Amino acid sequence: MNLESPNISVAKSAQDIFNFLTDVKNFEALMPENISKFEILEEDKFVFALKGMPEIVLKKKEAIPPNKIVLGAAGGKIDFSLVGEINAIDGSNSEVQLKFSGDFNPMMAMMIKGPITKFIETLATNIPNAI
Repeated sequence: MNLESPNISVAKSAQDIFNFLTDVKNFEALMPENISKFEILEEDKFVFALKGMPEIVLKKKEAIPPNKIVLGAAGGKIDFSLVGEINAIDGSNSEVQLKFSGDFNPMMAMMIKGPITKFIETLATNIPNAI
C-alpha cells in the first residue's frame, strides 16, 4: 500500500526542513491533536500513539541531505516506511511531501488506509507552522 500527502509549500530552505525532520524530537510538533503518547526512545527513535490506535515505534533509517529522510517501523509485526521528500524551489522556499508505504493484507489495508492518509496529511500540513 502506497499513500502520499499533498505537496506542502514551506517558506524555508530545503536544508532547514531537512535539519528539522532529521531531529526526531520535532515530530511531536507535527502530530495530530488526538495524540495520546509521544516519547523519545533513542536519539533516532520514538514511539507515539493516537487515541484508539496501537503504539507505533518509528526509527530514522536513512537521511540523504537535503532532500530525503526515511523513517521505518522499529519492531512490531507490521513493516512500513514513512519517507519525507524535500524539493527546493529556490533558496528560501521548498516543497515537502510525505509518502507512506507498507505491505499489508487486503483487509488490513482497507481498515488503515483512511486513518493513515489523514495522519500523513496532518503531519505534512503541520510542517510550515512547526519549523
